[in-house]
Amino acid sequence: MKVKIVNKSPFPLPAYATEQSAGMDLRASISEPLTLNPLQRELVPTGLYIELPAGFEAQIRPRSGLAIKHGISLVNTPGTIDADYRGEIKVILVNLSNEPFTLNPGERIAQMVVARHEKVQWDEVEVLEESARGEGGFGSTGRK
Repeated sequence: MKVKIVNKSPFPLPAYATEQSAGMDLRASISEPLTLNPLQRELVPTGLYIELPAGFEAQIRPRSGLAIKHGISLVNTPGTIDADYRGEIKVILVNLSNEPFTLNPGERIAQMVVARHEKVQWDEVEVLEESARGEGGFGSTGRK
């Protein structure tokens, strides 16, 4: 699938790291290092603008390495880029660790997965069909 992209950053286009990768890494399009203090949030630009086909979205997700090694995540994960959005892709990073984290220009900060989605037409009813699970949720199946 071809997707139109404008790259206003000095960094390469997002690319798949391996043949079976689902996501492409997004880079911080910043001109100087940015330090995130513990629990600080920052809207980080990527310099990228995309035009997705109708019926698709781009999901913006945390990078597992940044999460486990430095406590860096996304506030709204996954973030959604709709097919009709034409603005710059920006990533809301948060430092969930107890230590400051310095982000460098061009550093990989998130991953983007392009996925098909469906449009829902509601069928309003008075009662839903029973299921084995019923209303069980939020840990109702236990920890094991």
